[in-house]
Amino acid sequence: MNIRARRVIVIGVFVATLLPSALAAEATRELHGNADAFAVPGMALAWGVQRGATEEATLVVVRVVTDPDVYADIAVTGIDPFTQRRQQRLATTPSAGGVELRTPRAHFAEFPRTELLFYAPGPMPKSRTASLLVFYVGVPDTTPEFVDAAKLDAYLSARIAQLRGGKVP
Repeated sequence: MNIRARRVIVIGVFVATLLPSALAAEATRELHGNADAFAVPGMALAWGVQRGATEEATLVVVRVVTDPDVYADIAVTGIDPFTQRRQQRLATTPSAGGVELRTPRAHFAEFPRTELLFYAPGPMPKSRTASLLVFYVGVPDTTPEFVDAAKLDAYLSARIAQLRGGKVP
């Protein structure tokens, strides 16, 4: 075997060895949220509904609290799983420890899948891969509804504190 062939083999083995680990480093951990509250180390979220005077005025509220050292940025997208049409609900933005998303309930009929993307601290290249993706299909059945905004706020704060082991957001 000549030197050129050996080089090709060595380079091929080198690439084949490093490529899987490089791809694994970029993999997004994907989790299905299935209840009105969800937590993993570094992030907790809770859902609630703010009833309006009409169905059109009713809002779904998702409060997300993060540890910025674990998840520095967040983005939220609504998706129609049949057409794959997407609607950005929140552009990638610093989580600053917490974000609250308010969406008209009617949005979930058109875009039932909600993807919450969480990014580890670091530079923000256009091709940056999320560390964690939490998705929901529709509004969770267990989501409580409130007429009083103060009661919704108190519920979301208490629910997240409960998920975080009593730590108030």
